[in-house]
Amino acid sequence: MTMTARDAFGHVDQWIFDLDNTLYPAHLSLWPQMDARIKSYVADFLKVTPEEAFAKQKDFYKRYGTSLRGLMIEHGMDPDDFLRFVHDIDHSPLQANPELGAAIAALPGRKFVFTSGTHAHVQAVTRRLGIDNHFDGVFDIVDAGLLPKPARVTYEKFLADHGVDPTRAAMFEDLSRNLEAPHGLGMKTVLVVPPNTREVFREAWEMEGQGDDHVDFVTEDLTAFLVMLRL
Repeated sequence: MTMTARDAFGHVDQWIFDLDNTLYPAHLSLWPQMDARIKSYVADFLKVTPEEAFAKQKDFYKRYGTSLRGLMIEHGMDPDDFLRFVHDIDHSPLQANPELGAAIAALPGRKFVFTSGTHAHVQAVTRRLGIDNHFDGVFDIVDAGLLPKPARVTYEKFLADHGVDPTRAAMFEDLSRNLEAPHGLGMKTVLVVPPNTREVFREAWEMEGQGDDHVDFVTEDLTAFLVMLRL
């Protein structure tokens, strides 16, 4: 008999969610705002043209996991000003999502947000979505020691900080490469890829990996997937 998704998650009581483009759909355009602010910051910091800044930004992101990490390693940048600037965006495109809130609330056990953003950004997003009271903890880029996903040591630090048993955990992410480490640690993994994600992302490599072995499930609708697990 083929194992259903509900069967596969029957042992899970630790639920870990990425934030951007996972708890809300990519077409709401929060990430493009941050993307534009990163480009602006890189151009100003490195004193290069916007075109050169964009190329640098994407190179850093692909090689280091975040543009922030690349600027720190290669240019000795202090991260605090960068983080404040990049996350100073308009969150008004987000609207309350009571269906998602109810689906998260119905999950047994503890729930966490694990993000390469900041605590302040998590708070702004989850409040707009009306789901801020459904999480037991947040692990942000500062908690990670500024070492972003997909570094395995960052997931290990999250597990240690929050006392999470990975064999009883599930991770929800919008990037396949960020699921490799949690899968290796024993978590169930779910790739969240709404239908219009491709129009938002700029680079093909970010859309790769849906069929990789470290991706247990793929869904176009996070809320519907969570509801299915409780039926």
